[in-house]
Amino acid sequence: MTPHRVVALLTPPQSPFELACASEVFDTAPQDGPPRYSFRVCAERPGPLPTTAGYAMLVEAGLAALREADTVVVPGWQPPGAPVPPDVTEALRGAHRRGVRIVAICTGAFVLAQAGLLDGRRATTHWRSAARFAAAFPEVQVDPDVLFVDHGDVATSAGTGAGIDLCLHLVRSDHGAAYAAQIARRMVLPPHREGSQLQYAAQPAPARADESLAPLLEWATSHLDTRLTLDHLAERAGLSSRTLARRFTEQLGISPGQWVLGRRLEAARILLEQTDLPVEAIATRVGLASAVNLRRRFRVHLGTTPGAYRRTFSET
Repeated sequence: MTPHRVVALLTPPQSPFELACASEVFDTAPQDGPPRYSFRVCAERPGPLPTTAGYAMLVEAGLAALREADTVVVPGWQPPGAPVPPDVTEALRGAHRRGVRIVAICTGAFVLAQAGLLDGRRATTHWRSAARFAAAFPEVQVDPDVLFVDHGDVATSAGTGAGIDLCLHLVRSDHGAAYAAQIARRMVLPPHREGSQLQYAAQPAPARADESLAPLLEWATSHLDTRLTLDHLAERAGLSSRTLARRFTEQLGISPGQWVLGRRLEAARILLEQTDLPVEAIATRVGLASAVNLRRRFRVHLGTTPGAYRRTFSET
């Protein structure tokens, strides 16, 4: 397998964390088998590049590296409203015309917008920069509440940790749910967050330990084949249905039903990838009752069928 070539386009001063979001995901080799990705960095001008952490990093490649990329990642842009050099925007446009996937983490969305790659499209960025972004680029449909937006050829994420969510989502799209879960486990991350989840911009205070949903989520994930209605989950948590629904909204940004469906689809994807179980058996095992229901959910949420998904990502 030829590794998918990921190139991160750095800009001074570069945020080390946002760069690490991409590096940790795409530069992690599988336990068995050849690497699925190669990862390198470039900048407009090779040489020492200042960072927001107070030290410089040495970047050896220039913009010519983008001509060899399959995916280009722009991990932030500081300050967000600063002009992007014409050579950079033209290099990004050229890569996009060649069919390269262009990905922005956090304020990297400003770079994609200045290159015209987001015109007429929905996009997101860090909630603190969303108003400035919307004012500067009225032709972009800014969604300040979600974690990431993926159009296939162009993708944007919210701030910091949401960049990891987006990168794992891209790995899931490239190589399936099981491989992405393997990377997440090695990074000691919880189950993946959907792009539609909230950025938590308005959460007033962190939940107390006795209010955390973590124990309930862990239990529910291991009991997907049982009834997991709001009332059942509330009874398990010892809460009223209204209180549990409110805590899901506060802590996860989605409803209990949306969360359960997401976990069931994720489990179904892994079973399709790693087993030869019939679709009917998989539907029962993950709590979706029937093959008809599983197919309908796949079509609505993944835009494909279980059979087509298995043919694409099967490891058996």
